[in-house]
Amino acid sequence: MASGGKTLDIDRYADAPAVRAPEGDGEPSSNKARRKRKKNWHPMMWSFFIALGLVLVSAGGVLYYVWNGLRPPAPGGEPVRVTVERGMRAQQVAELLEQHGLIRDAWLFGAWLKWKGEGSRFQAGIYEFVPGTSREEIVRKLNVGETVAPATFRFTIPEGLTIRQMADRLEKAGAVSADEFLRAARDLSRFAEFEWVRAIPADAGIIEPLEGYLFPETYEMRTGSTAEDIIRRMLAELDRKLGSLPEDWMETMEERGLTLHELLTIASLIEREVAVDKERPLVSSVIANRLEKGMPLQIDATIQYVLDEPKERLLEEDLKVESPYNTYLNKGLPPGPIAAPGLKSIEAALYPADTDYLYYVTKKDGSGEHLFASTLSQHNRNIRTSEENARKLQQQQQGQ
Repeated sequence: MASGGKTLDIDRYADAPAVRAPEGDGEPSSNKARRKRKKNWHPMMWSFFIALGLVLVSAGGVLYYVWNGLRPPAPGGEPVRVTVERGMRAQQVAELLEQHGLIRDAWLFGAWLKWKGEGSRFQAGIYEFVPGTSREEIVRKLNVGETVAPATFRFTIPEGLTIRQMADRLEKAGAVSADEFLRAARDLSRFAEFEWVRAIPADAGIIEPLEGYLFPETYEMRTGSTAEDIIRRMLAELDRKLGSLPEDWMETMEERGLTLHELLTIASLIEREVAVDKERPLVSSVIANRLEKGMPLQIDATIQYVLDEPKERLLEEDLKVESPYNTYLNKGLPPGPIAAPGLKSIEAALYPADTDYLYYVTKKDGSGEHLFASTLSQHNRNIRTSEENARKLQQQQQGQ
């Protein structure tokens, strides 16, 4: 049928495929992809924030651990004393401080010291810290050696004492027991760092190997010092005193054909025989002259040394005691010193007076001096004079 003069060919469109609407809701595919990406973005963001949170929490935990470990402990309480020994490393000092409650964490403190370049200048000594002291103040004190004076005790060893007498004196002072002191003094291996100790003869006849080597002096030692500490200090004092002798003392000793052991032996004889300083070189000359002539020294003090108890007056039978120390029976020097000689006796042994004296006897007039003689007849006259002086002195004392 025609409309507007045109004929519509219905048959031409009859076989054309029908136009279908898009499946689904008709939304474009680009919008779907965008929407899918949005859905995937939310879990990723949550994962990121969770991971970030964990990192921040962990970092905060580490920072808190470091802060807490480096901050001082709570202030208060009594001051704490810490002893830093010579040769301690910085980490060892840190561990010591932690043990005494002065820092919280030794490892962190040690790491902080390395970071700050500290710890190499720490000085040995006894330190006192108040709990709560800052780490900077602790380091300052250790660097400058701001130590406190340790508790000490003093003791005096007079010239002429034997090692056994020293041991008794130290025990009475409450320093160490006599047995502990004697045990230490007989173990020379403990003191092998001293040249003179290493040179002591390995003579079975020596009663006390360190006799004569422990210098008589007034000492101040740290409370709690052991017998070994005390002996080492006394040996060091001998070294110091020998260093104060004239520069040629070792050459003089060698020229006289003496060892230090023999020199100290002679000095100990002088110490035990002489009370007046001016006579020390004279008695030394008698010893030197007798040794040169091969005469027995006949020194009473060597007999007293081997007796169980010293006697005021020796008997004839005492002079016959069997001992290498008996200078009545044996020529030459005894095996070793018989007492602790002072510096003046050592000097006298080293530099005897130039005399021909061979004998001496005490004046017995209360002066402590001696009468010297070059011959036996002179000596016998001096003995008679000495006995007369003793009678006069006794009469004077009785008349008072």
